[in-house]
Amino acid sequence: RAGHLGALLSAELQGLSSFPLCFCNELALKSLGNEGLFLFSSLDTNNDLYLSPEEFKPIAEKLTGVAPVSEFEEEETPDPSGETLSVVAKFQPLLMETMTKSKDGFLGISHVALSGLRNWTAPAAPMSVMLARQFKAFLPPKNKLNLGDPWWIIPSELNIFTGYLSNNRFYPPPPKGKEIIIHRLLSMFHPRPFVKTRFAPQGAVACIQAISTFYYTVAFRIHAEFQLNEPPDFPFWFSPGQFTGHIILSKDSSHVREFKLFVPNNRSLNVDMEWLYGASESSNMEVDIGYLPQMELESTGPSVPSVIHDENGNVIDSRDPSGEPIQFVFEEITWQQEIPWEEAAQKLEVAMYPFKKVSYLPFTQAFERAKAEKKLVHSILLWGALDDQSCSGRTLRETVLESSPILALLNESFISSWSLVKELEELQSNRENEFYSKLADLHLEKYNFPVEMIICLPNGTVVRLLPL
Repeated sequence: RAGHLGALLSAELQGLSSFPLCFCNELALKSLGNEGLFLFSSLDTNNDLYLSPEEFKPIAEKLTGVAPVSEFEEEETPDPSGETLSVVAKFQPLLMETMTKSKDGFLGISHVALSGLRNWTAPAAPMSVMLARQFKAFLPPKNKLNLGDPWWIIPSELNIFTGYLSNNRFYPPPPKGKEIIIHRLLSMFHPRPFVKTRFAPQGAVACIQAISTFYYTVAFRIHAEFQLNEPPDFPFWFSPGQFTGHIILSKDSSHVREFKLFVPNNRSLNVDMEWLYGASESSNMEVDIGYLPQMELESTGPSVPSVIHDENGNVIDSRDPSGEPIQFVFEEITWQQEIPWEEAAQKLEVAMYPFKKVSYLPFTQAFERAKAEKKLVHSILLWGALDDQSCSGRTLRETVLESSPILALLNESFISSWSLVKELEELQSNRENEFYSKLADLHLEKYNFPVEMIICLPNGTVVRLLPL
């Protein structure tokens, strides 16, 4: 029945392409209805009103329950002498009470809209075994062998001029090249990861944190997101602020000593959520932000041979006579060059966000520094973090704040800071330090959703609100 339904749907949609384009949208709407056309458009990635086999594949897989073997899996047949790495996923779902909409009991939000979010309570794959050589995507190119010198694993293809990618999509495009390993890793959390986000900066950036004779420690930062709903519900986009982590691997990628990837949880809010209410991208979008306690992947140990040979080249059992797994002994790595994790993370942050060439201090620290250096405070107050993908200040950071003259001016004449509204509200209500509480109060008085840029004196007096 599923195959018959798929054939009928494909035949009907293919028939639409034989009509002149000027009539196609009207005819498609009449044939499919508003929501049917919305689903069709989400699959029609090149907007030619014709579904190619590649575009129809997500629906075929859904109807048949069978996913074809990817080209990557066909090419990467396990090497008998190769090593495998076991990776476990740890996931604690978003705390619904941290969403802004929870304050009014999610008034006006249908239960269906949040169904994908509410139902996501555990990782899709708690454990996965991968080939060590698949992680070669994390190795540095030959011209990026210095500590802290960033390179792009997956380049960002968006900027302020290109705009952003469509919200009207359910299924991620097939990953290619170095996207494949990242897609596979993120698929352990949820079956629909998008390794290229709808908004800039996209992609994945990395740098060398440590070097030994045979190994690298590579720090990385990934911007990716998930689409949680399935038809007939409308898309729900779940965008963690960032994925970051490190990998220790041999220079020939034959061995992985250690791997960890996680969403930082040190801020009060770390996930942006956007969802559609109807068959229109522009007029039916809802936005919120929330807190995700845990989302991480970690190797259970170093990669090990998939097949074990003795000194004569004969295959031997992976368990000893008592039935216990054979224990491998790994040499200790002596690092010849190394930089701290914080320095590596800062290099990756600046690669993603050039505006971070300016130092942005914590709120209270900025005012202390401004007082000591007799400078004005340049303060940004916003709903989501300015330096990750849970941000409501995308346009601000991609235009004004990245301008070379502005960067020079801020570095020379101001002390800069950015703060979450939620954190200043907590500071405002904390009466243990009246001065800090007053600073927060003066800022919040001037705040207008979603972002406010303020120039003020070291005592907190607002001198000017900058137009955005």
